[in-house]
Amino acid sequence: MSERFYYKQNRLKQLRAFCHAAQTGSISKAAERLFLSQPSVSLQIKALERELNVSLFERRGPSIELTPEGKILYELAVPLVEGIDALPDTFAMRRGNLESGELNIAAGESTILYILPNFLARFTESYPGIRVRLHNVTGRDGMSLLRANEIDFAVGSFIDVPEDISYRPIFHFEPVLITPLGHPLALKTDFALPDISEYGLILPPRHLSTWRMVKMVFQQHNLDYKVTLEAGGWEVIKKYVAMGLGISIVTSICLTGKEDLCVLPLSCYFPKRSYGVVSRRGKFLSAGAKKFIEMMDPDFFGR
Repeated sequence: MSERFYYKQNRLKQLRAFCHAAQTGSISKAAERLFLSQPSVSLQIKALERELNVSLFERRGPSIELTPEGKILYELAVPLVEGIDALPDTFAMRRGNLESGELNIAAGESTILYILPNFLARFTESYPGIRVRLHNVTGRDGMSLLRANEIDFAVGSFIDVPEDISYRPIFHFEPVLITPLGHPLALKTDFALPDISEYGLILPPRHLSTWRMVKMVFQQHNLDYKVTLEAGGWEVIKKYVAMGLGISIVTSICLTGKEDLCVLPLSCYFPKRSYGVVSRRGKFLSAGAKKFIEMMDPDFFGR
């Protein structure tokens, strides 16, 4: 058997090693993922480079980065490798038999609390053999998990979408102001955005998108605002507002109608907030991932 034919016969192994090295930025981490030795992964990548007559990686300190040629190959190779690895699940789905596997979804706390529960219940009832893992992370950490291929997709809200990420909105919610019952703003018949400036706001941590949105809107209207309390999670914020510790600007996603709060519309000042599926461009979605997404939006793949 010629050396050239041998390497072609092992092309899938080479591409798999290459893709994992690209995703982790490390030969050693790729080897850990693949349960191979580091020299074995290095040899597979070198064989691929020799076959294609290109350099696929550049070393940047302790990590490696894709060359321009490496980026092209990565875009071509990822769907192929992921498609082959997901072949058993895809085949089972086409036969109408999806009995095993694992589904990894990343989402923030609000999405996990308010959007996903009903869909998770339906999915686990329909496909009890598929183990679902929810990763409760911020948007930034969700992006890292997507790019490292450690999750199938994320569900959340997006304002600025990176070039390598695909975002498909599904759910839409109104922005609202919440105050304690009997608050002066709740009694106003001509409530307007400048009225909020007089009172302290309770907002989520500043690295989350709500803080940026509030800052942007108030700047657009040349208004000041003050944050008196920074608290994580809509449930915490709702409780503190009800206690009279401040007022807050939230998305209606977190309201059930049973809270002891006054709710005032802000849609004339703030844009609607969308939540949807976040995935890496070119990623092959497993059969389980497709089924879950179809439960959230039956027309998703027909758009």
